[in-house]
Amino acid sequence: MKTILHIWTVFTALAAAAPALAQSGEVPQIVSRNGHHALIVDGAPFLMLGAQVNNSSNYAAALTSVWPMLDRLHANTVEVPIAWQQLEPTEGRFDYSFLQTLLDQAREHDKRLVLLWFGTYKNTGPSYAPDWVKQDNRRFPRMKLRDGTDHYVLSPNARTTLEADKRAFLKLITYLRDHDRQNTTILVQVENETGSYRSPRDYGPEAQKLFVGPVPAALGKAGTWTQAYGAQADRAFNTWYTAAYCGELAAAGKAIKPLPMYVNASLADAFKIPEPTAVSSGGPQQDVLDIWKAAAPAIDYQAPDIYDRKSADVFAYLDAFRRPDNALAVPEIGNAAEYARFFWAALGRGAIGFAPFGMDATGYYNYPLGAKTLDDHTIETFAAPYRLFADMQREWAKIAFERPTWGTAKGDDGKPQSTTLGDWTITASYGEWQFGHRVDTWIKSQPPSWANEAVGGAVAAQIAPDQYLVAGDHVRLDFAPAAGAPKNAMILRVEEGRLVKGAFVVDRVWNGDQTDYGLNFIDNPVLLRVTTGRYG
Repeated sequence: MKTILHIWTVFTALAAAAPALAQSGEVPQIVSRNGHHALIVDGAPFLMLGAQVNNSSNYAAALTSVWPMLDRLHANTVEVPIAWQQLEPTEGRFDYSFLQTLLDQAREHDKRLVLLWFGTYKNTGPSYAPDWVKQDNRRFPRMKLRDGTDHYVLSPNARTTLEADKRAFLKLITYLRDHDRQNTTILVQVENETGSYRSPRDYGPEAQKLFVGPVPAALGKAGTWTQAYGAQADRAFNTWYTAAYCGELAAAGKAIKPLPMYVNASLADAFKIPEPTAVSSGGPQQDVLDIWKAAAPAIDYQAPDIYDRKSADVFAYLDAFRRPDNALAVPEIGNAAEYARFFWAALGRGAIGFAPFGMDATGYYNYPLGAKTLDDHTIETFAAPYRLFADMQREWAKIAFERPTWGTAKGDDGKPQSTTLGDWTITASYGEWQFGHRVDTWIKSQPPSWANEAVGGAVAAQIAPDQYLVAGDHVRLDFAPAAGAPKNAMILRVEEGRLVKGAFVVDRVWNGDQTDYGLNFIDNPVLLRVTTGRYG
């Protein structure tokens, strides 16, 4: 891990040093400071404008349906599964052909890679494990139910399964060390949506011995699992051993090549602790992150897979996974148009990456979780904000690491939302025309066509005591002096422009109609610099 002094030096020298750093071979890493996080790629902060392909698009034949979609989205990163069954179809014999094809084509198309290791767990099940693993229940046992029958999930308490999975995973990481020296791959997801449904843990003999014993000292609790966790004991137990399983893979992989590694969660209820059999027990849901942190310190962060269309739930998930000890990233979110607005909410919370799921043209759609079809309108809802940030993703990542930011999206109730940054309160409102107010009586007013749609969001960053950057779509931003601010505070200037090598380049100044009724963003997101001041 670099020292804070070295990281700061890199940041301040970003504009001059970027070309040299790109050739340095420096392995990506996650850095944290003062509750902010950054994904460092080629020695500088990197905002992942991502897209995840469909599960079975992890073959060379499907890639021709992937790259054009990524270009339409203005994505800089693609998340692609690497399945244990395709890497080691026969025990001890490894096939790297798809991995090498993926690396070659990603470089050709100027995209970064996030590799998703589908090993023992894929949405809790072993469907992406090799046949020789799935068919050998003696060597690779499934969890046992309370009645002693087999569950569908491979047990995290089976050392034989962990060793076999780890051997294949290390072959993957070794190949990256030897064949990806330019670090096309920037992140690795360890397993996929771990845990088990319908049974909170393994009730087999070996697991039972562990369950009636003391909880690990790292949890800071005393007694048995039942004494320490009560009604959540079964789930806490499975969480620890599932996390330890993934953590061992990550630690061993990092010893070969120290790429950042994360895990993704099939989520629990946003506002209450779930009943253990009603959730993916063992997975990294928001209420058990502390167990995951203790059991798997080699995992860099835990991340939410969001397929919940309720805005209040989405905001709650983003807030729960944004922690001083956990970088916020959204590795999966539904690809229906209404999910695109949450890009702004994630970005304003300092997210290091965002990726809608199923973004390829292979013809598969996971509705009702996502879109019924990827039509032009749906694609554009994600492409529009990506387009804005594509050329300034490093500059924004640096700002988010160093400065206060805020982001929001239209809630299901359509009500305005506010925050205070410095001396100014910023309010986002929805369903407004660019000219006038909905409540005006002096001019005919009616809602715009999109007023009742689930669209709209904004992001703001305070880049200096008297200066802000703002962007959004289908939203109005109003600046008002905060409580206690000087009475003579005023907006001096609003400029539309771009961030280029750390500097704001002005394209034009907004004034008159463009500022008399707030700052209005419709379907074409732009970046504004707002400078405030005082008169006297």
